[in-house]
Amino acid sequence: MAAGGHKRIVKELSEVTGDPPAGTKVRLVDESDVHIWEILMDGPEQSPYSGGHFKLLLTLPKEYPFKPPVLNFQTKIYHPNVSNDDKGSMCLGMLRSDEWKPPNKLSAVLNYARNLLIEPNPDDAVEGGIAEQYKSDRRGFEKTAKEWVKKYAGKS
Repeated sequence: MAAGGHKRIVKELSEVTGDPPAGTKVRLVDESDVHIWEILMDGPEQSPYSGGHFKLLLTLPKEYPFKPPVLNFQTKIYHPNVSNDDKGSMCLGMLRSDEWKPPNKLSAVLNYARNLLIEPNPDDAVEGGIAEQYKSDRRGFEKTAKEWVKKYAGKS
């Protein structure tokens, strides 16, 4: 592993644990591996996910910061930008290889993910059906999203 990448990850980890983005807690899954972070994110107040507690996994490639991290929801969530399977892959523009820039910060990734809970991006969806419902039947979308929060993202 490149020493520069490791140093940067350790620095960013201490920044986000010392001053985490709003509604977010970060810790290492395994103290001996700085490449895998567990993120606990509260559903933002102004979203249908309010009151929910979501667990995400941030995986940093060996080539970080030259390759983007991977962010997955481990808690099921009804959202157009998160795959509706056991992977919970999140579709974030800034995490695509062609859009990722090495100066991007992991705290910005977490803020971006949380903002996507407030304002989904149905035009960049991984779940077409949910995106369609979000556009055409917002009330129905919010009702299902809230039901999923109760079912999967309640206090454990």
